[in-house]
Amino acid sequence: MTAPPIRLGFIGGGLNSAVGNTHRIAAQMDCRWKLEAGCFSTHPDINIQTADQWGIDPARRYDTWEDLLKNEKGQLDAVCILTPTPVHANMVIETVNAGYSVVCEKAMAGSANEAEAICRAVDAQNAFVAVTYNYTGYPMLRELRRMINDGRLGNLKLIQIEMPQEGYIRLDKSGNPPVPQAWRLRDGVIPTVSLDLGVHLHNMTEFLSGEKPLEVVADQAAYGHFDQVVDHVGCLARYTNNLRCQIWYGKMALGHRNGLRVRVYGDRGGAEWFQLQPEELMFNDVYGNRQIIDRASTVQIADQLRYNRFKSGHPAGFIEAFANHYFDIADALLEFKRTGVYSSPWVFTAAQAREGLEMLETMAISYEKKCWQAVSTITNPADEGTAC
Repeated sequence: MTAPPIRLGFIGGGLNSAVGNTHRIAAQMDCRWKLEAGCFSTHPDINIQTADQWGIDPARRYDTWEDLLKNEKGQLDAVCILTPTPVHANMVIETVNAGYSVVCEKAMAGSANEAEAICRAVDAQNAFVAVTYNYTGYPMLRELRRMINDGRLGNLKLIQIEMPQEGYIRLDKSGNPPVPQAWRLRDGVIPTVSLDLGVHLHNMTEFLSGEKPLEVVADQAAYGHFDQVVDHVGCLARYTNNLRCQIWYGKMALGHRNGLRVRVYGDRGGAEWFQLQPEELMFNDVYGNRQIIDRASTVQIADQLRYNRFKSGHPAGFIEAFANHYFDIADALLEFKRTGVYSSPWVFTAAQAREGLEMLETMAISYEKKCWQAVSTITNPADEGTAC
């Protein structure tokens, strides 16, 4: 028997949001979720317009997120936090303490300390919190993870991962610079560009390799129109099991709308996946053979019915990958409600999100100190960073 859709409320994510409509479409694509209530914006006109356009009952459209939490208890199965990152921590903690399950847009918080406070609340309430890292929903990236786990690449030696964008340096067709949201033009202990892009690269590296970062040395700079915020980050990282990682991301790379790319090298093979060609995975074996793998190839994950809303040759993209991610969050939430725990390689906890923020904060420290830094210094201040 098919379970009824999970009843979902939004905090944030209005029509003027960068991510709200994407979450709305992705969550409901496979009929696993139904958006029923929300406080979509602190701007009354945007809040009303969003609810009207999305067919939300006016009685379940709230002027404040606190009112939503107060009045929707027992009517919603989960609340999705889609507000700007700097206000996530308080909202996630208050939502958890009010007894709701939470889906939170990355980054979960603005610092490792905020993330730790969220984790304490989650543990105290035995709460469900899932953080969305939507790129892991791409079928071919999941297929690559399976190949790595099956030993097709041998022992992993190096991951090169990058996410260059151009949003802070390009001009519009009238010759004007971009106008980012105000909160994106302020950096905290972790640069906003790291909260926006870097969290994905940490998540994807661990998702594929299963390894943890040990030490990092990083550089950062501001090259675009907004010299008050970092828009370029480069990092070398040493991971467990002697894995090395080279990381680059930023918003000053002209020509890259979103150049997310990952290359994985082992002692038996190498692979490459590029988000703008998401249906194809390049694989190279130790004998020099080169292969293009897609959903119609001999695969074990990407040919599953759930990933083939239409057959191979008709490309699926970003929204479908996000929908795959929401499908898995639904499964995890239902399992959690039945048993109090869940196990899914596709769903990411508050603790995993905290690990990413610890690494990104360590990268910022490394830049300031101009030396290698042990990632453990964030959660264990007694550990000292490695000297250069």
